[in-house]
Amino acid sequence: MTTFDFAPLWRSSIGFDRLFNLVDAAQRANEETFPMYNIERVGDDRYQISLALAGFSPDNISVTAEQNVLTVEGRKDEQHRDFVYQGISGRAFKRQFNLEEHVQVTGAHFDNGLLQIGLIREVPEVMKPRKIEIGRSDQQRVEKLPSQAA
Repeated sequence: MTTFDFAPLWRSSIGFDRLFNLVDAAQRANEETFPMYNIERVGDDRYQISLALAGFSPDNISVTAEQNVLTVEGRKDEQHRDFVYQGISGRAFKRQFNLEEHVQVTGAHFDNGLLQIGLIREVPEVMKPRKIEIGRSDQQRVEKLPSQAA
């Protein structure tokens, strides 16, 4: 695994904290494998995250959206069972997804062992590109700069 040392950048950069934190979180996320998930684009500005949570119930799962981070946590009640073989994981987990500033969570649905979380990207009108009309004038408005004699 390749790791990056951002210390030189921290010393000489201002305002890039979030970017460095995202890169660091992405490196750590590659190490985690549970639970498995998909991120799907379902429209121009709509997304869906699906997490495979076999053995969990909606009561064991918590979904929290705070600032630019979506957190999904799961914890099963401790039950003593005598498994001959246990292939379905029941361990506690915490999975975080970094969201762009204008991405909002629209809801969550649990069905057949899949937790599906809907997301929408809503860019405010002031940040959207807009067409600027160019006015016409019957008169030419050319301002001459005063000439500077040497």
